[in-house]
Amino acid sequence: MVQTFELVGDALIPRGQSHDLSQASQGLPQGAYTTVRTYRGTRLLRFDRHVARLWESAAQLGAAQPELSEAHARRAVALALRATRDAESRLRLTWVPPRLFVSVEPFAPPPASLYENGAWCVTVALRRERPQAKDTRFLASVAAGYERLPPGAHEALIVAEDGSLLEGLSSNFFAVSAGVMYTEAERVLHGVTRSILLEIAAQLLPVQQSAVRVSDLASLGEAFITSVSRGIVPVVRVDERPIGAGRPGPISHELRRRFEALVEREAVSVGPA
Repeated sequence: MVQTFELVGDALIPRGQSHDLSQASQGLPQGAYTTVRTYRGTRLLRFDRHVARLWESAAQLGAAQPELSEAHARRAVALALRATRDAESRLRLTWVPPRLFVSVEPFAPPPASLYENGAWCVTVALRRERPQAKDTRFLASVAAGYERLPPGAHEALIVAEDGSLLEGLSSNFFAVSAGVMYTEAERVLHGVTRSILLEIAAQLLPVQQSAVRVSDLASLGEAFITSVSRGIVPVVRVDERPIGAGRPGPISHELRRRFEALVEREAVSVGPA
């Protein structure tokens, strides 16, 4: 069950319950949003970057004022975690200036089998009006996309009109071909986990911020998706075509290892409410 609150002054006001985060967002005014997860109950990874992107999204949607401070958002999260007290949580912050909402649901990481076996993704033709803004109006398209996934498919990858593989419905997409990692830069959401992956990948192999195309799938050695909730997930099949050997490869394994080490180093407690 998801609980939604609004920070009013220094107080957190309950605004209802929902079955999931998608339903919670549908019950709120339209605005910018970001999603975070906890580690060890109260630790967050690069929360400052989430708040900055929330402001950036609101600016693209024409509602950037007043500016949202990290301290204000951090207090809202701390109060919400104290109210819900789940072992781990996933939180969605929705900002409709000057109103800030926090929706919280209990969170369980994806099963280990997803990382050990890899994910099957399918391609979809879908267009985002503002791909670099997290706009709650797009969440209805995301929910509909997941409802249409065939049984066993984990994610849908958005394909542009020119055949470029852009991103997932709720993830960023990366591919490795001939020892180079590729990912679209201009037409996708700049996820916080994406930015971390770009940092750690640059220590392992050349990185080219341009998309691969559907016609390139046969030549890929590895592929993976990233998101706050998933971390780094190997992709072993897209539509009916296996990626590389059809199982997670050494680059995705090493990136996951380095990402998890970074979480241990950098995730910090949200602090007292």
